[in-house]
Amino acid sequence: MASSKFQALWNHPAGPKTIHFWAPTFKWGISIANLADSTKPPEKVSYPQQIAVTATGVIWSRYSTVITPKNWNLFSVNIVMAGTGIYQLSRKIQHDYFSKEQAAVVTKE
Repeated sequence: MASSKFQALWNHPAGPKTIHFWAPTFKWGISIANLADSTKPPEKVSYPQQIAVTATGVIWSRYSTVITPKNWNLFSVNIVMAGTGIYQLSRKIQHDYFSKEQAAVVTKE
């Protein structure tokens, strides 16, 4: 049974014998790096970079659902990319816009 599943994956049009498998597989490195960056201080997060990561994730997630054959590896990596980009953007926005307002309120009191 495992042999037939492996063979099905191996011979799939988006399987390991094609670039359609390897490109999204290596793209996981970007998502992992973005997750690792969540330990960086928010002031070091870049708006343009995170907007690009988020937009890429959203656009390619949609694309991966409309192509034939369905490429679920591409879909999953881009969902994670969009999620990590949104998380990093929310950290940056909260730091840049909301922490200053809270500090100002505390100072006035």
